[in-house]
Amino acid sequence: MTPLAPPNGARTLASGRGSARCPTTRATTRSCCATGDTRNVVDAYRYWTRDAVIADIDKRRHPLHIAIENFGNDANIGAVVRTANAFAVDTVHIVGRRRWNRRGAMVTDRYQRLRHHDTTAELLGFAAAAGLTVVAVDNVPGAVRLEDTELPRNCLLVFGQEGPGITPEAQAGAAVTVSIAQFGSTRSINAGVAAGIAMHAWITRHADISEAW
Repeated sequence: MTPLAPPNGARTLASGRGSARCPTTRATTRSCCATGDTRNVVDAYRYWTRDAVIADIDKRRHPLHIAIENFGNDANIGAVVRTANAFAVDTVHIVGRRRWNRRGAMVTDRYQRLRHHDTTAELLGFAAAAGLTVVAVDNVPGAVRLEDTELPRNCLLVFGQEGPGITPEAQAGAAVTVSIAQFGSTRSINAGVAAGIAMHAWITRHADISEAW
């Protein structure tokens, strides 16, 4: 993988892990230079400013969007955001709640694009305008196997909250509904885990794995 160029105003520091780039353009990152960068970022981004990290990820984001409908568990919202960041998802769309405890995101929400929609209809309107194929993920009658489905490249994966699952409106607006193969006794898996499985399925089909860290 081609080494990342340092952002404007960056200088290179020696560290125990090789070279780390230490921007000196913002007070917060100057503090990191003095005390060490303990943020939850990959080594390549050590000592980069937040804006520089976001700008670099923006160049490499995938045309995959994730939507979560009416999630009631803040930890699940955080897990989805954190995983979306790991896979350089374009945007995480949150339908319904605008306030949630971001602790579960492990600060990745600072680098991940988030967009709120008041209703599922508003979300579906966005997808249509953006040219995204909507794929609902739920283990409901009529769903096809995720493992056997070719996910579209320009895609919006929609997940519902645990228990109720996706809304009838979301399923009606989806081009297809897919389910994740299960083999044990539980009727469903954690919503955050399901989102991670589906995101990775898209990654294996469409991402350039040679560009991964």
